[in-house]
Amino acid sequence: MAESSAVQGRIITDQQAENITRSEELAYELKVKEVMSKDLITVSPETLMEEALEIFRTHRISGAPVLNNGELAGIVSIEDLIHCLQKNDLKAPVGHYMTSNPVTVRGSDPIIEALKMFVNSHYGRLPVLDVQQKLIGIITKGDITRGILKAIQKDIQEEEVRRYRASHLFEDIESDRSSLILRYTIKQGDFIHGGAASSAIKRALLRLGANPQIARRTGIAVYEAEMNLIIHTNNGGIIRTEIEPNQISINIYDDGPGIENIELAMQPGYSTASEAVRELGFGAGMGLVNIQRCVDSMRLESILGKGTSLKLKILLPQKESVGEGNSG
Repeated sequence: MAESSAVQGRIITDQQAENITRSEELAYELKVKEVMSKDLITVSPETLMEEALEIFRTHRISGAPVLNNGELAGIVSIEDLIHCLQKNDLKAPVGHYMTSNPVTVRGSDPIIEALKMFVNSHYGRLPVLDVQQKLIGIITKGDITRGILKAIQKDIQEEEVRRYRASHLFEDIESDRSSLILRYTIKQGDFIHGGAASSAIKRALLRLGANPQIARRTGIAVYEAEMNLIIHTNNGGIIRTEIEPNQISINIYDDGPGIENIELAMQPGYSTASEAVRELGFGAGMGLVNIQRCVDSMRLESILGKGTSLKLKILLPQKESVGEGNSG
């Protein structure tokens, strides 16, 4: 287990971890397919640029995917039309001006991955593909903004009811020490379900009445560890989270391949991710650094060829304890 990237090239500072907003949290939680535009207006490589101009004007769009026999061949934008107009070449086919082999994003990716691509490129829209590499939608920064606002409006209404019911869980149980254990099995290479465990843990904490900042710090730490299991292990691994009124303990472990040099692995930007993984937008080498920033204690142990164990702890002050009637 090594490191993945939360926000490519960005280290989360202690202060930022304490002030993570709900919109930032949703960037890890929402999937691209949930916010993308599904009603696509497409053109073909043989479509004339003057026809594309009329399509853009009629439908009030600034870009469109280019399909050739049902397969994504490129993308044409308003910038391409401007170049065409400058050359007085409106009779040219779209194929002469489109961007071939465009950068794409998968519908199963969290929208944080699309945001990374927007930040690191000049693109205004990204085609969205399914697991069969078929075009299923297109996503813009505006789609992401609208999706986040809609999600915030929805979960404000739903979470208040759930949180009240769960926040008294430990209060109603008589024992010397009560805890709730959540266990998740993470499969190697399962990018489709990447982030599912961290999202589930965040929801559980919020419904138990945890402070939203505590839930978000926990969510980011678990997300980074979860992606490490998906990217860097031989067979995936286990995430075990124990929630007590005064602390959250998270144990992540796998059976290999292990980390050769832990001190080096903890350096910002160091990564052993393959080129294929990097092309998917992961493996920037900030994962372990971001985990350390989000937790109160972190212990990383690894034996090369045997596996890795990562133990995390987040302490909860009495006023922020969970499951004892606190509303967060």
